[in-house]
Amino acid sequence: MTSAWSRSGSRTALIVVTVAGLAEDAYVHVHLATSYDAVRSAVLTEGDLFRLEAALAVMAAVALLALPRASTAFAAFLVASGGVGAVLLYTYVRVGAIGPLPAMYEPFWYPDKARSLWAEAAAALAALALVASHAYGRRGGSRSTRGDRTAEEVR
Repeated sequence: MTSAWSRSGSRTALIVVTVAGLAEDAYVHVHLATSYDAVRSAVLTEGDLFRLEAALAVMAAVALLALPRASTAFAAFLVASGGVGAVLLYTYVRVGAIGPLPAMYEPFWYPDKARSLWAEAAAALAALALVASHAYGRRGGSRSTRGDRTAEEVR
């Protein structure tokens, strides 16, 4: 049986990995945003979307640090996995412009793009593991770590 201490330590490690990945994601997107302002639709530039990704990554990281719950871990997972999906989609598929989104096909890799992908992937996996650990904590574990008491213990 896993002790409360090791589960707590594991959750802390997962939070650290998730936050670090989201922080790297935000840094890379802010750093690159101005160089992508030339790729535009009538409404948005790709740089605007990079800034939005950076802001969402920072908000998800702060939320997870402030309130380490399954819901904030899931939000972090959505942000990080969305970044992974977007970079892979626009690297390997010529999507073209869709509504207000500009055509963002870029079929090559460079160090910042690869770093962002690895950071997003690590954050997504750690956040998903964190969500799973919260779900396990509710269903499994000992009563003393969950705070549940039987009817006999209450009397």
